[in-house]
Amino acid sequence: MAHFSSSHDLCPLVKNILLLDSEGKRVAVKYFSDDWPTNSAKLAFEKSVFTKTLKTNARTEAEIAMFENNIVIYKFVQDLHFFVTGSDDDNELILASVLQGFFDAVALILRNNVDKNEALENLDLILLCIDEIVDGGMILETDASTIAGKVASHSIDAAAPLSEQVL
Repeated sequence: MAHFSSSHDLCPLVKNILLLDSEGKRVAVKYFSDDWPTNSAKLAFEKSVFTKTLKTNARTEAEIAMFENNIVIYKFVQDLHFFVTGSDDDNELILASVLQGFFDAVALILRNNVDKNEALENLDLILLCIDEIVDGGMILETDASTIAGKVASHSIDAAAPLSEQVL
C-alpha cells in the first residue's frame, strides 16, 4: 500500500468559509485551519479581507485575490459577501467551485432571496450547508443541489423525534 506524505498533495484544503454582511461583520464563518489561532486574529483577517475586496465589483462573477499568502475567492450578492480561503499553492478553480457551490446552495435554501435578514433567519441551514461542503478543510461536495438536498433532509422536522419523521 502506498504511503502518502500528505493528503494536501491530492486535494486542496479550504482554510475558511466566510459569509460577511455589507459592513464586514460576521453572518456565518467557519475556520478549518490553525493559521488564525485566536478569535481576534480571525476577526482581524475578516476585516482586512473585507476592506481589501470592498472596492471590487464581484457581483456577476467570483473574483480571486492573493492575501497574506492565501488565495481568497469571493463573490457578493445583495448585502452579503461570500469568501473561500485556501493556501497560495491550491488550485483556484477548485476553490472557486467550492465558493460557487456554497453560493448556489445558499440561494436554493433561501429560495433566491439572498440577503442578510433571510440569511440570519436561516443561519442554522447555512451552517449545515458549510458542514456539507467542507469537513476539517477537506472538500466533500460542491454540487449545490446535492448540498441543499442534504441540508433539507437534516431539517425536515427538527422538532419531531427521528422515528416520527417521514420523508
